[in-house]
Order: sequence, then C-alpha cells, then structure tokens
Amino acid sequence: MVLGLVILTLIVISCVSSQRRRSPYAEWWRVALCLFLVGNAAFLLNGTDFQLWANPVGKVLVVAGSFCIWAGARTLRDHRVHPWFLAAASIPSGIASALDDPGNSVWSGGLVYLGLTSLGITLAGLELWFAKPVRSRITRFLSIIAGLTALYYLFRTVSFVLDGPTSQVFRTFFGYAPAALMHLILLVAVSSTMNTLSNKQLIKRLRERADRDHLTGLLNRGAFLELAARSLAESSPRGAALILADLDNFKAVNDEHGHAAGDSALRAFAAACTSSVRSSDLVARYGGEEFVLLLPGATQQRAEAIASDISGRLAAMKGPDGLPFPTVSYGVTSTGADVQDLAFLINVADAALYSAKAQGRNRVVGADPADAEAAPEASHPPS
Repeated sequence: MVLGLVILTLIVISCVSSQRRRSPYAEWWRVALCLFLVGNAAFLLNGTDFQLWANPVGKVLVVAGSFCIWAGARTLRDHRVHPWFLAAASIPSGIASALDDPGNSVWSGGLVYLGLTSLGITLAGLELWFAKPVRSRITRFLSIIAGLTALYYLFRTVSFVLDGPTSQVFRTFFGYAPAALMHLILLVAVSSTMNTLSNKQLIKRLRERADRDHLTGLLNRGAFLELAARSLAESSPRGAALILADLDNFKAVNDEHGHAAGDSALRAFAAACTSSVRSSDLVARYGGEEFVLLLPGATQQRAEAIASDISGRLAAMKGPDGLPFPTVSYGVTSTGADVQDLAFLINVADAALYSAKAQGRNRVVGADPADAEAAPEASHPPS
C-alpha cells in the first residue's frame, strides 16, 4: 500500500511538472508508473477469492512496467520500442503464473516473473549507460541505480530457485517488503531526474527540427554548410565528393499539376537520395528544387555512380495519379588529394550542373576542381 501511494504521488507530480512539455521519455515513464500502480494494487488481492486472476495480472503489469522503463531509456538514443514487444515480453509471466496454481500460491510462475522483471530493468540500465546523445552524470546515476536493482532481482531469482519463496532467507531479504523498498529507490531516482532528461530530449529534438527542411526531412542549407565544412576539414586525406542536383523543368510541374505534385516530387527525390547514400553522408535541400550531397571519402567516379543511382530510383517511383516524376541534372566534383574550400567545391559543381542543363538535362556532368579557375561567386542563387 505504501508503494502504491508513492507511485500515485509520483504520477501526479510527473503530470503536473511536465504539463506543457511532452517528451517520449516522460510518456513512457508515466506509462510505467501506471502499470506499477495497477500491478501492485492487484497484489493487494492476494489471500482473497480474487487471487486466482489478480496475481497473474499483477505479474504481467509489473513486468510490462519494467520494460516500459527500458522503452523510455531507448528514446534517449532515438530508438523505438513497438507496443507489441512489451506484450510479448510480459504475457509469458502471466501464462506461467496461470499454469502454476495461482489461486493457492502467490508465487505461482515466480521464476518467470522474477527473470523477466530483472531482464527489463537490466536492459534499461544498459540503455541509460550508452545514451550518448544525452550522456551525463544523470544518465550514469540512473544506470547505476537500475543496475543495482537488476542485481537485486538476480539475487532474488537465485534465492527463489535455491531456497524457495517460503524460506526464511527469501522472506527476509527478497520478499514483497524488501522488493517494495528497492522499487521505491528506483522509482524515486528516475522520477527526480525525469524533468531534466525530458528537457534535454526536447531541446535536442527542437534543434534537429531547426536543422531540417520541413517538407523533405533533409538538412536545410544552413545546417548543411556548417556540417559539411566540418566534415570536409576532417576528411583529409581521404577527400570527399560533392553532388549538386536540380530537378528538371520543375516550374512546369507546379504550373501544370499544382504545388502538391511539386511537393511530392521533392519528397520522392529526397527519399531516393537517402536510399542511395550512407548514413555518414550529408544530404540537404539547398533551396527550391536544388539539392546538395557531400560524400566523405568518395571518389569522383563513385559520386557520379551514386547520382545515376538516385535518378534510377526516382524514375522507378510514380507520382500522384501515376504521373512520372521529373528528371534530374547533376553537377559532380571531388576534392582529390587536396581538400578545397567548401564554397569552391559548390561553385565547381554548380558550373558542372549548368553544363548538364545546357547539354539537354537529365544527365550527370563531372568537373575536376583542379581544372577550374579560382572560385567565382555562383552565378545564380538557388530558387
């Protein structure tokens, strides 16, 4: 009952303190609190006629709550957990309890219950330890608390197997009362730091939104220029390749089929780009229907092959009403052995792109920066 009152208090505090701020971490944590509350309330029916169904249900809910803590910790690393996985992880404890005379034994299916609870908390501790995007003393502290709780549950499981739930050792150190104390330590520790971690998660997401184009989900021009300059400086002596792409006759698409068709073409090209490059490559909407890609470590030939692959993927897609998407022209250049200035590379690729347009569009034109003159200002701004 004390554990239930504490959990209820934590739920209220959580809802009030983050009323205007909703983060995935906080949402998962509130779900975990609710599951712990209802699960432990079900255990209060032990010793009554309702124990037959209440005990298995309570075990399922507590195990699910443990895995919700893990799911919340995973969001700190931008990883997701599907709800069906929580069901798959927790239902076995209810089945094991239901098959083990739950009406007469409060520890029916106890081995499965303790093992799964220990597993959920252990996984949460590992996620918190490796939560690099928001790694701090807080996540390390929570990881240690989760690790100690998981270790306690491991000893609890071993004692359950060796001594049995009715032994003096188990009841003294691993019964419901000592376990409730460990739960309190874990719950209070996580709740006390929830707002800080939630705020860090929200700030990180807001920063990512500011760096992304709202239509395509790619980097925007400002974020690309900053990240590309940094990547280019770090890429020596591996070098890098740069691709400038422009959708052909894009204005005609908007004029003839409407802006929705144009937006669909932009999203399709963005999808084709992200499907063709590595996770370490940078892809951005440079402006209007113009896109730019930086491929660290790629050669000129590799970059030209990627540009052709992007066009092939785009051609295989169909737009609204089955209409084909527009073709694309590309200007490609690379750093070679020397790392040139980013603005210089963009200007060289821009000149190659103009050449592709002049040659009839829908083609890839490469340019060697060594043959280019000192970088003039690009002759046209991205539309």
